[in-house]
Amino acid sequence: MLSYLKKQLKQLLKHYQRQQSANELKSQAPHVSQQQLTQQLRALGVQPGDSIFLHSSLKSLGYVEGGPAAVIASLQTAVGPDGNILLPTYYLPGGTIDNTCKLTDYCFDLRIHGTHMGRLPEAFLATNGVHRSLHPTHSVSVWGKDARFLTEAHHKAPSVFGEGSPWQRFATLPQAKVLGLGISMGPVTFYHLLEDTMGAQFPLPVWQPECLLRCIDDQDKVWQVPVRPYDKALAAMRIDHPSRGDLQQYMKDELIACGLLQQGQVGAASCWLIGAQDFYRQLEKLAADGITIYATPEQLQQRPVGR
Repeated sequence: MLSYLKKQLKQLLKHYQRQQSANELKSQAPHVSQQQLTQQLRALGVQPGDSIFLHSSLKSLGYVEGGPAAVIASLQTAVGPDGNILLPTYYLPGGTIDNTCKLTDYCFDLRIHGTHMGRLPEAFLATNGVHRSLHPTHSVSVWGKDARFLTEAHHKAPSVFGEGSPWQRFATLPQAKVLGLGISMGPVTFYHLLEDTMGAQFPLPVWQPECLLRCIDDQDKVWQVPVRPYDKALAAMRIDHPSRGDLQQYMKDELIACGLLQQGQVGAASCWLIGAQDFYRQLEKLAADGITIYATPEQLQQRPVGR
C-alpha cells in the first residue's frame, strides 16, 4: 500500500510540474501552430517518403498549440504515408544500462512499461499505428509504412545497435535522415551504430562485460536479450556528456564543412537534419583518422575540421 501511494504521489507531482511548465511556456514563449511546424520541417529538408529518426527537446519549440500530439501530426504530414518516424522510447529502471543490468527481478514488458524519455515520446507511444521494439533498455517506437520491419527483430539482435536493430535497419532505407529539434550534436544515439557495426575494430574498447536482461512479448514468451554497459570512464568523456561542448561543436562544424548538415529553425528551436548514410560514412572516416565520440581535446586539435 505504501509503495502504491508513493507511486501515485510521484505521478501527481510529475503532472503538476508539467502543468506549471506548460503554463509558463504559454505565457512567455512564442506560440507555434501545427501548420507552421510542418512548413518549417519542409523548409529544413524533411520530404515526403523520408524516414526520420528524431531526437528532440519539446520545450525548445516554444508553446505548441495542441501540445505533443500536434508535433507528431506535423511530422506525419511532412513525411507522408510513405515515410516513417522513429523515436527513442527507452526504459531504464536503473537509470543507466549498468544499474539496470543489476536488477535481478526486471523483465521489460511492452504492455506495462512506458518510457523515461519525456512528453513527446510518451505521446508518441499513445499514437495510433505506432509499433515499439521489444528491448529491455533501448526500445524504439516507429510510425509509418516500415514500422514493423524496423522494430520486429530488436530483441533478437546481438547488441543494442547491432544487426536487426532499429538503427541498423533504419540506415538501410533510401531516405533515412536523423533530425535534431532543439538539441546539440551530443545526445544522438545514431553514433553508437558505428561502434556495434565495427565491434572489436572500433578504435576504443568502450564496453563493460555483457549482461542478459529479460523481455516478455505479447505471447508471454520470455527472451534473454544481450546488453553491454558502457565503460564508465569513457562515458564521462563522451560527446553526450555535459562537459563535452568542445566535441559537440567539433562534430557540428565537421558535418557543416563537409556539406552534410542542414540547419534551420522549427518553432523557436535551432534544428538540424542529416542523411543517415552520409552521417555514418563520415563517422567511419573520422574513426579512421582517430576521431570518435570519445575523442580528447588534444585529438581534436590534431585533426582540423573538414580535413
